[in-house]
Amino acid sequence: MKRSLLILLALVICAGLVVAEGQYEASAPQSRIKLATTTSTDNSGLLEALIPPFTEKTGIAVDVIAVGTGKALALGQNGDVDVVLVHARSREDQFVADGYGVNRRDVMHNDFVLLGPVSDPAGIKGTQDAAAAMQRINDSESSFVSRGDDSGTHTKERSLWSAAGVDPAGTWYKEAGQGMGTVITMADDMLGYTLADRGTYLSMREKIDLQVLVEGDARLFNPYGVIAVNPGRHSHVNYLEAMTFIAWLTSVEGQQIIGDFTKNGDILFYPDVISR
Repeated sequence: MKRSLLILLALVICAGLVVAEGQYEASAPQSRIKLATTTSTDNSGLLEALIPPFTEKTGIAVDVIAVGTGKALALGQNGDVDVVLVHARSREDQFVADGYGVNRRDVMHNDFVLLGPVSDPAGIKGTQDAAAAMQRINDSESSFVSRGDDSGTHTKERSLWSAAGVDPAGTWYKEAGQGMGTVITMADDMLGYTLADRGTYLSMREKIDLQVLVEGDARLFNPYGVIAVNPGRHSHVNYLEAMTFIAWLTSVEGQQIIGDFTKNGDILFYPDVISR
């Protein structure tokens, strides 16, 4: 009798351990995905607000690789990541058309702004035409810091120079090959100009003296899209988990986190799927 009770007690204890272990595992990441995204989403702090609740809800951890859009798409093309979140629509469309990505979705938007020093040596403040402002910077040979990294911001900058009929060159034009936060800091130190996404600027505004001098031109619109890497090209990618992440970003909950994300009372990104 006593032996039977001991066996029963042991079984109960084992059952309790199994339940406890199952509960622990459910609260820990069950799988992982690699996300290649822009330095703007990382520098702004948005990913810190988005990813933890996603992992808590789904059990999917997210390893972030923050680079320029060009490098992010290259990582996707090579199958080195599972999903990309970038901001250069023409390049995103080409990525999908070439068969490297599937199921692109709009996520959010903000805009680009031309930043410069209070002294504004090129006289661009208040200009409504961004290309005309770039022309003035070129003509005055005022210091300009370019991302120079094939990012979405760099792509936009090149399109503005092209619209202005300018091929920037000279000691006044500096290609940093760095992310957005570093480039803003460099331009601030040099009392120069740069093109930045508004989200990163707002997240750094209290630490720099640069001001927004040009904004509002339709050409400065900055949409972000998310794309799953095509499992038909790379069978090893975590496609289902990537699609779960895409579904989260475009869900009511994910879109609300994006819309509610602010710095010093300023909205950094506007959700595109769920209108506010």
